[in-house]
Amino acid sequence: MQYQLQLVRVFVHDWERALAFYTETLGMPVAFESADMGWAQLGLDGAHLAIERLDPEDPEAEGLVGRFVGVSIAVEDLPARHEALVDRGVHFLEPPAQQPWGAMMAHFEDPERNVLTLIGPGAST
Repeated sequence: MQYQLQLVRVFVHDWERALAFYTETLGMPVAFESADMGWAQLGLDGAHLAIERLDPEDPEAEGLVGRFVGVSIAVEDLPARHEALVDRGVHFLEPPAQQPWGAMMAHFEDPERNVLTLIGPGAST
């Protein structure tokens, strides 16, 4: 049996603001969008990143918004992408850092403080 990652869900309260951040600020393409549903799928290579609106009054939503999502999004040139996104106002928790396992990595926040990771090739030695 084989598995394929279809999508990863990021939970938000302000869906329109989050969608603008991911599509306009980060430049991710929309594969599907429904304002009525509060759902959008952003087409990344190999899977979708879903932005899902939650009602802040819903007790089941507690703890889903504003967390470390554990999603790593690969880019070709992490230092250049980091610089471009900082210029667009994206808040990074730290600058890109070389990892002991070879790649570079940097964590950033969306407007609702969900933390995602950008990962790219490590520095040549």
